[in-house]
Amino acid sequence: MPTQRRQLSTAEERRETVLRTAISAFAARGYFGTTTMEVAKAAGISQAYVYRLFPSKEELFAAVVEHCFVRVRGSLELGAADAPGGSPEVVLSAMGEAYARLISDNDLLLVQMHAQAAAVSEPAIRTAVRAGYARLVEYVRGASGGDDRQVQEFFSVGVLCHLLAAMDADAVDAPWARTLKSGIRHF
Repeated sequence: MPTQRRQLSTAEERRETVLRTAISAFAARGYFGTTTMEVAKAAGISQAYVYRLFPSKEELFAAVVEHCFVRVRGSLELGAADAPGGSPEVVLSAMGEAYARLISDNDLLLVQMHAQAAAVSEPAIRTAVRAGYARLVEYVRGASGGDDRQVQEFFSVGVLCHLLAAMDADAVDAPWARTLKSGIRHF
């Protein structure tokens, strides 16, 4: 009877596993509240191996932030492809719909919010957030054909969606909440 050899995962596969695990860990406790030891334990590897894959906690979190921006870009691309017309308004609306569906994934939403908060005081994270937004803004501008005002409004509404989801504004029936929720789609 032949023996079955155990196939070891490659460093890239382990890196992806750590990233997926880190997203959940950072979503739950934020950048400042999550340790690399917690990420390592959840990924089933040693903390030393986490540091071999990501030389610092900042680099790990920056990679998580980048991974989230890639997911956002993918959802915007799907939205643009599904737009029922080609005007900037129609394309931006379709991309907004796709993004609203994406942020129903609480981990993604939480990582984005934690990244924005950590960017205030952590230069490496600020750089990752800036780079991610720079790519998204240019993608949205090019894919939609929107002008600066339209693109700015698209991102403004996205940030408002974060706030509404974070405070569960749908559960509040008050004039201020209705004002903020008016015309905003989320799932």
